[in-house]
Amino acid sequence: MISAMSLRGLRKNFGQKWAVDDLELEVRQGCMFGLVGPNGAGKTTTLSMATGLLRPDAGTASVLDHDVWSDPVRAKELMGVLPDGLRLFDRLSGGELLRYVGLIRRVPLPDIEARSAELLAALGLADDRDTLVVEYSAGMTKKIGLACALIHAPRLLILDEPFEAVDPVSGETIRSILRDFVRGGGTVVLSSHVMELVESLCDELAVVAQGRVLAAGTLDDVRAGSTLQQRFLELVGFQAGAEGGLAWLQSSSDSN
Repeated sequence: MISAMSLRGLRKNFGQKWAVDDLELEVRQGCMFGLVGPNGAGKTTTLSMATGLLRPDAGTASVLDHDVWSDPVRAKELMGVLPDGLRLFDRLSGGELLRYVGLIRRVPLPDIEARSAELLAALGLADDRDTLVVEYSAGMTKKIGLACALIHAPRLLILDEPFEAVDPVSGETIRSILRDFVRGGGTVVLSSHVMELVESLCDELAVVAQGRVLAAGTLDDVRAGSTLQQRFLELVGFQAGAEGGLAWLQSSSDSN
């Protein structure tokens, strides 16, 4: 079976630091795949190279058997991408932004209008269709970014921290949308450092630290009989009980 996403020998360095170091990853079609790791693990750099936003120093990235760098047009047609911290055209309204993205994605205009209405309603943004995106809250901006990633009905969704700044009600709505997308044959790759989120949502995952994959497979394979949180801490080398310093804080209440 062709992988939804295949990363082979990916490397990227910034100065003296290897942000991604010979990373290998296969994501099968039709699953919800989590990419987890501590801050600075290389998750965002990896996804940026996988989606054509950042050129790797070495290695290859392919989406549904189309190389992201030698066949970028076809590879990007198949992807919907929500990068972390993406700057949107925020002087457009939510509805205008979706129309703009839909036209770039060559979606027929009647379909853009119908899909926009459905996406805005599903994500709780229907009343803000005519509001400029610059006036959206952080959570609303995340949701309109997700709508832009979905407007052309991609086969693969790549989402970097999609639940950050999103309230619990909207978060549950997004979970439902992503589950329906996978049930319909799509594939989702999402990054997070929140273990509980990944454990409740994903079928398969990879743990990344220092630019390398430490473990990958089904949720049960990676957990290895433990909780995902505990297994993650073991893999990244966290030592419970290590002295954290800040002893001066312990007497702060006594000094008042």
